Amino acid sequence: MQPVIHLGKCEGAGDCQEVCPYNVFEIRKATEEERTGFNFKERLKSFVHGHKKAFVVNPDQCHACGLCVKACPEKAIKLERYLAD
Repeated sequence: MQPVIHLGKCEGAGDCQEVCPYNVFEIRKATEEERTGFNFKERLKSFVHGHKKAFVVNPDQCHACGLCVKACPEKAIKLERYLAD
């Protein structure tokens, strides 16, 4: 299992990063390319929050504890089964 973030919902609050004991997340400004495909509401929300988003930078460190899912105020994170190539 690994966390998957819906970037359009994420406001970059950082709660996931704070509760994760395995250093799986990073909060940073999303690039213009990463923001493509956002609908109007998601673009507006992203602008208001300075385009800050959470990103999964160490998915292999995830222990699927679910703390990030519970901590996310926007409910932008879910755990999905990871299929290795």
